[in-house]
Amino acid sequence: MADGTAPNCHLRLEWVYGYRGHQCRNNLYYTASKEIVYFVAGVGVVYNTREHKQKFFLGHNDDIISLALHPERTLVATGQVGKEPHICVWDTYNVQTISILTDVHTHGIACLAFDHDGQRLVSIGLDSKNTICVWDWKKGRVLATAAGHTDREKDMKSACNNSMKIFPMMNHVGFLKIFDVSWDLHQPNKMISCGVKHIKFWSLCGNALAAKRGVFGKSGELQTILCLACARDEVTYSGALNGDIYVWKGINLVRTVHSAHGSGIFSMNACEEGFATGGRDGCVRLWDLNFQPITLIDLRETDQGYRGLSVRSVCWQGDHILVGTQDSEIFEIVVHERNKPFLIMQGHCEGELWALAAHPTKPLAVTGSDDRSVRIWSLIDHALIARCNMEEPIRCVAVSSDGIHLALGMKDGSFTVLRIRDMTEVVHIKDRKEAIHELKYSPDGSYLSVGSNDSSIDIYGVLQRYKKVGECFGSLSFITHMDWSMDSKYLQTNDGSGKRLFYNMPSGKEITNKEDIKDVQWATWTCVLGPNVNGIWPKYLDVNGINSVDANFKDHVLVTGDDYGLVKLFRYPGFKKGAKFKKYIGHSAHVTNVRWSYDYQWVISIGGADHSVFQWQLIPERKSKEFLHIVLQESVADSNSDQSDSDQSDVPELDSEIEQELQISYHRQIYKEDLPQLKEKSKEKRQAATSKKRDKPPDSSVRLHFVHGYRGYDCRNNLFYTQTGEIVYHVAAVGIVYNRQQNIQRFYLGHDDDIVCLAIHPLKDYISTGQVSRDSAIHIWDTELLKPLSILKGHHQFGVCAVDFSADGKRLASVGLDENHTIVLWEWKKGEKLSSVRGSAEKIFVVKLNPYIPDKLVTAGIKHIKFWQRAGGGLTGRKGCFGTLRKTETIMCVVYGWTDEMVFSGTSTGDVYIWKDMFIIKRIKAHDGPIFSMHALEKGFVTGGKDGVVVLWDDTFERCLKTYAIKRSALAPGSKGLLLEDNPSIRAITLGHGHILVGTKNGEILEIEKSGPITLLVQGHMEGEVWGLDVHPHLPLCATVSDDKTLRIWDLSPSHCMLAVRKLKKSGRCCCFSPDGKSLAVGLNDGSFLIVNSDTLEDLVSFHHRKEHISDIKFSPGSGKYLAVASHDNFIDIYNIMNSKRVGICKGASSYITHLDWDKRGKLLQVNTGAKEQLFFEAPRGKPQIINKAEVDKLDWTSWTCVLGPSCEGIWPMVSDITDVSASCLTSNKKVLVTGDDFGFVKLFRYPVKGKYGKFKRYVAHSTHVTNVRWTHDDSLLVTVGGADTTMMIWTHEAEGYKQAIQYDSEESDFDSDEDGGYDSDVTRENEINYTIRAFTTSLRPMSGIKPHLQQKEPSQEERPPVSRALPQPEKLQTNNVGKKKKPIEDLTLALAFGYRGNDCRNNVHYLNDGADIIYHTASIGIVHNIATGFQSFYLEHTDDILCLTVNQHPKFQKIIATGQVGDSADMSGTAPLIHIWDATTKQTHSVLRCYHSKGICCVSFSATGKLLLSVGLDPQYTITVWRWQEGIKVASRSGHTKRIFVAEFRPDSDTQFVSVGMKHVRFWTFAGKALQSKKGNLNSIEDARMQTMLAVAFGANNLTFTGTISGDVYVWREHILVRIVAKAHNGPVFTMYTTLRDGLIVTGGKERPSKEGGAVKLWDQELKRCRAFRLETGQAMDTVRSVCRCKGKILVGTRNAEIIEVGEKNAACNILINNHMDGPIWGLSTHPIKDIFLSAAEDGTVRLWDITEKKMLNKVNLGHPARTVAYSPEGDMVAIGMKNGEFIILVVTSLTIWGKKRDRRSAIQDIKFSPSSQYLAVGTCENAIDVYDLTLGPALNRISYCKDIASFVIQIDFSADSNYIQVSTGSYKRLVYEVPLGKQVTEQSQIDRITWATWTSILGDEVIGIWSRNLDKADVNCTCVSHSGLNIVTGDDFGMVKLFDFPCREKFAKHKKYLGHSAQITNIKFTSGDRYVVSAGGQDCSLFVWKCL
Repeated sequence: MADGTAPNCHLRLEWVYGYRGHQCRNNLYYTASKEIVYFVAGVGVVYNTREHKQKFFLGHNDDIISLALHPERTLVATGQVGKEPHICVWDTYNVQTISILTDVHTHGIACLAFDHDGQRLVSIGLDSKNTICVWDWKKGRVLATAAGHTDREKDMKSACNNSMKIFPMMNHVGFLKIFDVSWDLHQPNKMISCGVKHIKFWSLCGNALAAKRGVFGKSGELQTILCLACARDEVTYSGALNGDIYVWKGINLVRTVHSAHGSGIFSMNACEEGFATGGRDGCVRLWDLNFQPITLIDLRETDQGYRGLSVRSVCWQGDHILVGTQDSEIFEIVVHERNKPFLIMQGHCEGELWALAAHPTKPLAVTGSDDRSVRIWSLIDHALIARCNMEEPIRCVAVSSDGIHLALGMKDGSFTVLRIRDMTEVVHIKDRKEAIHELKYSPDGSYLSVGSNDSSIDIYGVLQRYKKVGECFGSLSFITHMDWSMDSKYLQTNDGSGKRLFYNMPSGKEITNKEDIKDVQWATWTCVLGPNVNGIWPKYLDVNGINSVDANFKDHVLVTGDDYGLVKLFRYPGFKKGAKFKKYIGHSAHVTNVRWSYDYQWVISIGGADHSVFQWQLIPERKSKEFLHIVLQESVADSNSDQSDSDQSDVPELDSEIEQELQISYHRQIYKEDLPQLKEKSKEKRQAATSKKRDKPPDSSVRLHFVHGYRGYDCRNNLFYTQTGEIVYHVAAVGIVYNRQQNIQRFYLGHDDDIVCLAIHPLKDYISTGQVSRDSAIHIWDTELLKPLSILKGHHQFGVCAVDFSADGKRLASVGLDENHTIVLWEWKKGEKLSSVRGSAEKIFVVKLNPYIPDKLVTAGIKHIKFWQRAGGGLTGRKGCFGTLRKTETIMCVVYGWTDEMVFSGTSTGDVYIWKDMFIIKRIKAHDGPIFSMHALEKGFVTGGKDGVVVLWDDTFERCLKTYAIKRSALAPGSKGLLLEDNPSIRAITLGHGHILVGTKNGEILEIEKSGPITLLVQGHMEGEVWGLDVHPHLPLCATVSDDKTLRIWDLSPSHCMLAVRKLKKSGRCCCFSPDGKSLAVGLNDGSFLIVNSDTLEDLVSFHHRKEHISDIKFSPGSGKYLAVASHDNFIDIYNIMNSKRVGICKGASSYITHLDWDKRGKLLQVNTGAKEQLFFEAPRGKPQIINKAEVDKLDWTSWTCVLGPSCEGIWPMVSDITDVSASCLTSNKKVLVTGDDFGFVKLFRYPVKGKYGKFKRYVAHSTHVTNVRWTHDDSLLVTVGGADTTMMIWTHEAEGYKQAIQYDSEESDFDSDEDGGYDSDVTRENEINYTIRAFTTSLRPMSGIKPHLQQKEPSQEERPPVSRALPQPEKLQTNNVGKKKKPIEDLTLALAFGYRGNDCRNNVHYLNDGADIIYHTASIGIVHNIATGFQSFYLEHTDDILCLTVNQHPKFQKIIATGQVGDSADMSGTAPLIHIWDATTKQTHSVLRCYHSKGICCVSFSATGKLLLSVGLDPQYTITVWRWQEGIKVASRSGHTKRIFVAEFRPDSDTQFVSVGMKHVRFWTFAGKALQSKKGNLNSIEDARMQTMLAVAFGANNLTFTGTISGDVYVWREHILVRIVAKAHNGPVFTMYTTLRDGLIVTGGKERPSKEGGAVKLWDQELKRCRAFRLETGQAMDTVRSVCRCKGKILVGTRNAEIIEVGEKNAACNILINNHMDGPIWGLSTHPIKDIFLSAAEDGTVRLWDITEKKMLNKVNLGHPARTVAYSPEGDMVAIGMKNGEFIILVVTSLTIWGKKRDRRSAIQDIKFSPSSQYLAVGTCENAIDVYDLTLGPALNRISYCKDIASFVIQIDFSADSNYIQVSTGSYKRLVYEVPLGKQVTEQSQIDRITWATWTSILGDEVIGIWSRNLDKADVNCTCVSHSGLNIVTGDDFGMVKLFDFPCREKFAKHKKYLGHSAQITNIKFTSGDRYVVSAGGQDCSLFVWKCL
């Protein structure tokens, strides 16, 4: 019986004892069918209490820790721990997986919740950020992710320590900060999470999750929230750590239910009747729907209760309540008998579970655990029948053979014996200090052996009241296992050091002679070591993970439990290591013990950390047939009875051909994807090279014309007929469509490396091909247009080895070449991955989608066939069951039969297996050797195999209808080419058009007619590299020689066939025709060479002088008298052909020879070596010559195939240390040099290629190294051969005049010399700008000192005891010009915004509503402005500055706007950049896209249908992303350019094509499926055109594109080729272009000085040939237009100076709609004392007057210097303006004339104020001083005094109401008070407290301490203003926030309302008269906002 196969009996999980209560919560529910669902270890359990039955879900591979119930209550979602944890959604009725969700979380999934209709699922991860993820679970698609909790760690630590006591969550997990999550069941897209010291309210929009923190406010302390439930009207109930319940409304805490529980509330469950809560205090409380208490149930007080009972989960359903406890119990409570809970499940709790024994005569099992309890379980009733608690943790148990005594081994070294009957103690003995790990009674019941961790075994006499009768010393390590012999005379033991020892009993003497125990029969076998159990150990691995075994002598099986959570079943005995087994999952971590029951009916297994006890039923062999049907009904997870993969000893030897294929490596040292990075690295080289002018590439080009070869040696089923009867197949990197009637080929050239699989769409018009590459791509392309329809990337590594379309053609399955052979199911048109799964560790050869059920598929490969079913984002698989007798076979091909259950497969042994579902029902011997190909017909099948025979079968494989052997004799008479051998191995078969099409391993494609004749269509070399190539000197022929040991002659004329072939004894690497073409020399790899007749290929002569292979061979010119033969021995031999003698040897090369060429006279040889030497030798003697470089060029060479020397220096690429140029060849007119290199590139250079890095044209078709290239004798064709891809390609040479969409890309634009590009200050500034993120702003002013809220303050006047005599305190502030009733301001709302971001943004002003409104942006707001009324409305949802804006032009999406903002990171933090898509009318957000563009988004563009959105990031790669914005899905993304991209726009008629422009960059992009492909603009067609910096783009009909440049030219492109240049369209850079969709006219805007004829805006015709210029009447010296738009005869223009102007096309009249300061910051702000007008002063040197009611600028004054501050006089008749240069001016308002000006200081004036009496003017400067002037003394403005001793610069000044004092706030955070006009400082606090101030703008002082917030560590409050009523104060800070507080504001961190809209740094803020408005001025955003006071 001892063989290595797996046993035929099975185990079936029958019962699981336990419930996971520790570290988990809310994991126990009633299902719709009133069953109970919960989990334990790695098993989901559905328990029917009425029938006392369990069902199991086994789809997890590690501990389950979270569970959520679907609202319909039949489905549940469970989440597990692990490195790559997954979520399963499964059906509780049939325990089948519905969906698997993977690839987002790490560590584990802590919480799960379904939304109200069950469509979406939210999960929370155990990673450090507690990632929160929202899924469309049916599709397995992620909708959004965000960081769930990123608390600053400080406040976390203490909270953690508290909650750690409650949640010692998963030691391997990091720390869990979120404890519960729930959807708001009454509001879609809203959910709530809670945890350590927080509760967050989330909203989902697009792909962005935005959170608002709950405000605890005054009603409750900030503490950890453990659970929550949602109710109507935005009410949320949450349970807190201290036992309170917090009630939230919106995000605010509104009330607290105090002491709802005595301590933490762990679980809250909402149902129709109300809410149930459960806590650590052991109580369950029921509440009604308004959270009023109904009842309290204290479980500790009930019969089953105990101290320390803690509730972890509650579920209330009708009149039943389920309760799960910390100690693994489940109670069921009936409400009307609530003091009598039923205990329906129990299990062990804390610590580990190690002790297990089976009762010797009854179906009982005994377990003991670290929880100090010993429990007895009934295996028949599935119930706990006895329990006893001990003093110590229990580590092992044993039952005496008569079943009376129970011995327990303890962790402290003692053991106790109990009577089983009543659990009373018999004896307690402690002889050892360390834990007792194993004890056993002898079979005769007289002895008890006790093994401890201190390496000894004690023997006790049972009848002598357990007196010690013996000791065994022999082990050097702790005792792990022991077994007694049948006769109780011997004991065998295992110990921790891996020793197996024997002892005599009861003396304990060690037996060393193995003979003594040879025939001993053992009563039990539980030892893990010994000959009988060798099979349980793997063959070659040294592991010790097996904890326990137990042998079943009756059924000859052995069960084991190991550290990986597996229970395994082996045959017993198993003498050979590495036996096969069946394995069973369920336990999550280590299985500590396994035992058979006394009658071998069951196996009991226990889990260490999971505390669970599993009971398995043994299904013996005779019943296993029935078992299979049970499996089908239960259809448990794949591994429930998995054959092991432990060893292949019983698998027949693999066929040599398959072996060979498995050894092929698809890994590349360098992938083509790596080239851009490599080039980046060689930047320095580049810059050095680009300073010199390089020649342009040659004018002529080549085009691929014909390819010889077909990839058969490692591919199958890759050959098909298309709809039109053409043949499609692949070789190298080319997809080939071959027309066999005309003998022409067309090519799909989208791949850049080996294609290794191909499938055809069911309609036979689309092809899918998969290639080798690091991030492997699958292309789906059209056989007619040869254009990609979709490119699928991102989920396979190294390559794609199999693809298949679904029957409806919508889906595609693919298999990768990564180590797991990942299987992916795609919806290919959308480029979306639907599902993926790890396929197999061994190679998979084929994948087939079920034609009847698109969710099913089958894969087959090495020892593998698996049937898969899609489950959401994953696939569940079941291995094919080969039955009891058949070995697991290697399967090479698979097809589906006539029903969805029938599958036919061909094996490596030549059998056909017929499967029904997953079982073999029949097997037919079909071929000798492997069956590689099988094709299903309507009524039958066709198969082909290694035996070279094609067989037609009927539809059941009963009859073989016809066979066709592929033999030379069967070739049709007219067939071209030659069949290399008879019966070649067949790799592909397809039927169609009345023929059978066959592909062979030898690279041939044959067509068999039904009657038998065979036509050879295509052939190429077989496996092995092709190096040798030469063309005939005067005929269209060429010769090749390859590693496949053949020499072949090919016809290059249109017949394209192989004319002759000869097999060689060795493989060859080079060949050469003699000058007359009659003979052919061939160099072989063994160092010999032959000369053969070139017609017959018969030997003329052969030589063998060298050992290494011959690398090049050439005849001398003329008569061909000499032959030079170069070898890898570092020598060149020269032979005289006439007399067959060696006449010379060229010595001196230090490495192997790579190339050689003769000069025209036949006297000189030029030689290249592997050490990159260029040597010269004289012929025929071989004497070395030294020739200087200049002379080499003058010599006339017969051929040029060398790759070294000055004349071809430029052919070596930048990354030449990685890639070698392996071949070159010069045309006979010496103009064009072609090269082939290791990357598979064929390049054309203009000869000579002097100087480094020549410009070239490059072609990709070969996949790996191109080994040789040759021009034909007349230069009309180019022949190239590929090394590993075995192909020979023929290219036609197209001369210079030939113009066509040329398929090449030249790298010249990769490094443009620095002379290009041009310069413009505006462009440079825009390119180099750094955008600050609001959240990370630092101070506006260089402040120093301690911030006010951190200063220690002295007690103020109010806090001192009142003195009765003191006068009452005066008002802090004089309250003027306010009506009688003083009312505080409740709120602010944005009413007006003056500002437009034109200085660094473009194309951001658009018309809306047919030109009635315009839309633009400033700071972080979008503005819709009505032209007629000036009325504005705002979009305020952005969190930071908007950088770009676009309008959706599609009629379906009218008024849909996209705006992109600044952001920071590329991670999930709150500051990630966002794109908002919103409605301009309603301002509703339709979608928010969270981007991974770090820094921000600089451009957005909608596609023609309006459904796609393009965005460009400011990250270093300038990533371009395409979104489906409605769903929030990122469709495709890739890096755009290494330098700044300014604009990217979709073509107005396309959803797939767009153009990007930027710094010396223009690219034409196509978007297919998942991939973005681009072509660089090609400038070669226009003489002297150079790549400039491109700034704008517009489009015309017929694929025309216009790009505006930095020099003012406009380039016109057709597709990606430059066709025309419109020189000087503008005099300066063309910043913006607009294509009018209605009539195709184009508007351009640039940088121009206004002149009579020119203008900065021009309107052009559709082809940019005629134009009309418009002048902008701005009065500026230079107009810079940044945005243009056109609608209904009007042109809308946005300028760099922040104006928006409307220009009439007919009359050219300009109407300025929007005005603003051009450059910021705006520093000065002053409101008129009576009217609603205000003044602003800014760095741009202007002061402007604004009218709020008229909504416009009234006037502006140009000062000529930057202005810093401005102030109205108290009457409003004068204005004082302070400048940056220290000067100030006083103007008279009515006439705007200067009344006086003065400059007493050299540095900037910070504030200027008139006294309320109008007598004084106070001027504060950066020179730490305030000057006071008396205005009554006239306009001479002499200073009368100044305040000194100010420690820092002045920020704000305020006068007192009586004009006698001023208060100053300074840069050192100090507020000072001075007397006026004396300038003396007032220090007496009581005096200061009595002053009433006329205004308050100071940011300092006790009265305003509350305006400083906690997060101002690097930032400041910059400005403030108290309202005229004296009741409110508004502030502006560095974060761009306007805040409204009550005044005075003495409490730190006062309550306030905050208003966003400004960018970082608000500089000034003021109330207007009557407190009607607040005006705020922005620093960075240069905008003025007017807020209405409510």
